[in-house]
Amino acid sequence: MKETGYILGISAYYHDSAACLLRDGEIVAAAQEERFTRKKNDFSFPAHAVDYCLRQGGIRADDLEVVAFYDKPFIKFERILKSYLAQAPAGLRSFLKAIPLWMKQKLWIRDDIARHVGFDGKIIFPEHHQSHAASAFYPSPYREAAFLTIDGVGEWATTSFGTGRDNRLDIRAEIHFPHSLGLLYSAFTYYTGFKVNSGEYKLMGLAPYGEPEYRDLILEKLVDLKEDGSFRLNMEYFDYCTGLTMTGPRFHRLFGGPPRDPESVIDQRIMNLARSIQEVTEIMILKMVEHVHRQTGCRYLCLAGGVALNCVANGRILRESAFEDIWIQPAAGDAGGALGAALFAWHGWLGRDRVVEPGGDRQQGSYLGPEFSDNEIREFLRRQGCRFVELSEDRLLETVADQINAGRVIGWFQGRMEYGPRALGNRSIIGDARSTTMQETINLKIKFRESFRPFAPSVLRERAGDYFDLDRESPYMLLVAPVREELRHRPTEEEQRLSGLARLKVPRSTIPAVTHVDCSARVQTVSEKDNPLYHRLLRTFDERHGCGVIVNTSFNVRGEPIVCTPEDAYRCFMRTGMDTLVLGRFLLEKEPPPHAGEREEG
Repeated sequence: MKETGYILGISAYYHDSAACLLRDGEIVAAAQEERFTRKKNDFSFPAHAVDYCLRQGGIRADDLEVVAFYDKPFIKFERILKSYLAQAPAGLRSFLKAIPLWMKQKLWIRDDIARHVGFDGKIIFPEHHQSHAASAFYPSPYREAAFLTIDGVGEWATTSFGTGRDNRLDIRAEIHFPHSLGLLYSAFTYYTGFKVNSGEYKLMGLAPYGEPEYRDLILEKLVDLKEDGSFRLNMEYFDYCTGLTMTGPRFHRLFGGPPRDPESVIDQRIMNLARSIQEVTEIMILKMVEHVHRQTGCRYLCLAGGVALNCVANGRILRESAFEDIWIQPAAGDAGGALGAALFAWHGWLGRDRVVEPGGDRQQGSYLGPEFSDNEIREFLRRQGCRFVELSEDRLLETVADQINAGRVIGWFQGRMEYGPRALGNRSIIGDARSTTMQETINLKIKFRESFRPFAPSVLRERAGDYFDLDRESPYMLLVAPVREELRHRPTEEEQRLSGLARLKVPRSTIPAVTHVDCSARVQTVSEKDNPLYHRLLRTFDERHGCGVIVNTSFNVRGEPIVCTPEDAYRCFMRTGMDTLVLGRFLLEKEPPPHAGEREEG
């Protein structure tokens, strides 16, 4: 047994591959493969992410005690074979497309780990939902809690619940494929013209523009929902078991036509479908949560799995369930499986003790990716021939605060990259939340995406209650909360008559750029402990301009992952309508400031 225990966790081959390194149970590094390859949701073996984790830990592969892969490939393969056989001869095209990839790649995880990592020691394979549960409970601030994991599908499980206590996990019950809330939501993602496994955020953002016209129809025809939250789907309407699409002809007839073309106009019917499936999802999740509370009697709940990224549902759990508090894994989807697998290996398989942080979690703000020194950034900028100024920290924060106040859009690149799908103030595009045009400007001129997509606010933790009906931290941008009533604008009669996307341009509060059409916001609270520099920026903006909240969206454009390196950030800056780029202490503008290239001392 090594004096210091290193565990490498890996997730791969479905979507959003990732790697994570633990040292004595503490997270050293974690990152998604997409950030290095620049292929969004990259599902290939995370060779670059593994290399980063080992370099960050200062170790080699033979220093590892265990490598943990996030699911059991042979059981997953068994599920796929049995599903095809049960439906044969239907699904032959899908079968012929899927099987070669399995035979060539997905079954040979040990060989891949040996080839890509150079490790030939102990490899363990926790179940997919064990990895999700471990990622939810082990980093949480609770010594004892219930957990609920909901996603598309792992091996067979699509939903599971149980309890965690100290270093033990106990899964009590599961729902199995093909009955899946994640796949139900993805079916509507596909049908409304968005991309499965990445467009679900769009569907959730579109929902407030619609009416729940189809909610009862979904519950009547598609879902047999029980009081305990268990359910069965009517598979006559779906095609994901046998075909190459999510939905079938009966689904299309039920909802009035074929799936929307991805680039076509979003009409009221599509908005109503989005609202309907979102409400059904919330109903189903709340029933599950009620059942979990009755069965476990726990005070706290931990969540993971892709469906746990539905921050609207999370907000309702917090407000309406019997649980006193909830904790959600920031990398709740498959990327977080790498962390969960590593933590399961350390606590569950090796039986090592678990440390609970008093009043905090062990996720380190989810700032677990690569960082770049001032020297590295300076050398990059000089190689590019860039005009820039290097500022002291105080001057940098004052300058950026003043630029936000002037309505400029700023690329903000600092410290370690975030792990998970959210930018949390280190790889962010930021702007003035008080601007009535900021949402449209960033969406259309910078992100190149749909105008209806809402933006999240970053708010000083100590001032969150001044802006939002939220009485606790939300550091990972995974809770939706209402904007305070006194900050909202009363709509005129003419504005009240507007429907659909016409409602987008109506200012709804004194912070319109982060206030969604239903007067809600996906809040990130920023504490001095988790991110001192970003907290200082917010505080400087508040002190100089009287507002403790700004717009925060991820530093990327549509179809690309969040930026990782200074080069990624510079390329994104130059290709978009961003006004200013801040890389560490270095500030660049499209219109160079006076004395460009000179250094300010201090």
